[in-house]
Amino acid sequence: MNSYQDLDTWIDAHFDEQVQFLQALIRVPTDTPPGNNTPHAEHTATLLESMGLSVEKHAVPDAEVQAAGLQSITNLLVRRQYGAGKTILLNAHGDVVPPGEGWTKNPYGGEIENGLMFGRAAAVSKSDFATYTFAVRALEAVAKPLAGSVELLFTYDEEFGGEVGPAWMLARKIIKPNLMIAAGFSYQVITAHNGCLQMEVTINGKMAHAAIPDSGVDALQGAVHVLNALYAQNTLYKKIHSEVAGITHPYLNVGVIQGGTNTNVIPGKVILKLDRRMIPEENPAEVETTLRQVIADAAASMPDIHVDIKRLLLCKAMQVLPGNKPLVDALQKHGGIVFDEEIPALGTPLYTDVRLFCEAGIPGVIYGAGPRTVLESHAKRADERLNLEDLRRATKVIARSLKDLLQST
Repeated sequence: MNSYQDLDTWIDAHFDEQVQFLQALIRVPTDTPPGNNTPHAEHTATLLESMGLSVEKHAVPDAEVQAAGLQSITNLLVRRQYGAGKTILLNAHGDVVPPGEGWTKNPYGGEIENGLMFGRAAAVSKSDFATYTFAVRALEAVAKPLAGSVELLFTYDEEFGGEVGPAWMLARKIIKPNLMIAAGFSYQVITAHNGCLQMEVTINGKMAHAAIPDSGVDALQGAVHVLNALYAQNTLYKKIHSEVAGITHPYLNVGVIQGGTNTNVIPGKVILKLDRRMIPEENPAEVETTLRQVIADAAASMPDIHVDIKRLLLCKAMQVLPGNKPLVDALQKHGGIVFDEEIPALGTPLYTDVRLFCEAGIPGVIYGAGPRTVLESHAKRADERLNLEDLRRATKVIARSLKDLLQST
């Protein structure tokens, strides 16, 4: 086989094409919600096929997509088989949160300025559509592997938990890899992550005219009691510490509050949506039971206030599987060479759909193009950006690592 430097040279020679590929992906919106993401999948498939990559399109039935709270989902799978041996799957997701306010660049422009590409999903994680695609192309052009296989899986529901993306593909045995790598940041290899419980809490009172408040039951006052009880939990959570490097303690956030009908009306209903992050050591069922009791007790302290609690999402934590060592070793080795610094392996407080592979017994890690931290990437904030040199270097690390992993198959 040719040297690692030949892989690097191929990637450098095709880097302008890789950047244009990422720009094309950013310019087709995939805001989730609403989650009408099949058009992006179709566009991506066309781009991949123009590179000579055969693409399987796995459209999820409308009823299942709508049950997941989305509008349209088509999962893309590219299979590259070189011979007998292990299958390594590379997974990135194309769905993103809506842009929100405060952008100074076009969220769907893919503009480049001072070596940075701006746009929603530039860092998380359309960037790794490009990382993985061009790493595989470099591998085939230069290393010409003769054993094992690589699969590219591009999905579109990570923001909603992955149930009609990776989970759907795994349940139908469309994919059954031996190892997997998922989209992440290039300065660390992620081996574990937090779990997440999201709930909708409806506080019910009785609507009334503000001139006669005693004729109603103020749901907003009830919500204040619930909110105070929820936020008090964060003080308790700080006393719980994870043994996983990179993960600190559990925490809770209320991200949405809705309620009331007018300024002169006692609100009869208030809705809270909360997000509870769970460290790998926590039991999700126990966390949910405790949180439901905290909410119920707080509501009970207010006369005539009633609450309804609905689970929106339950994502288990990503646990370290012993079989991920070949992935960690390869990525740390080549990351250290390409970045000229030590690449740590640790956990992250984020949650992803990688946990679905781990739950299926498939060892995996998170690694891809991006800065040292989520904060630097502006992920889920205005002016999300990607340093293009990080894209170039992460692509080299993935290509080099695949060469090693397939040689050992």
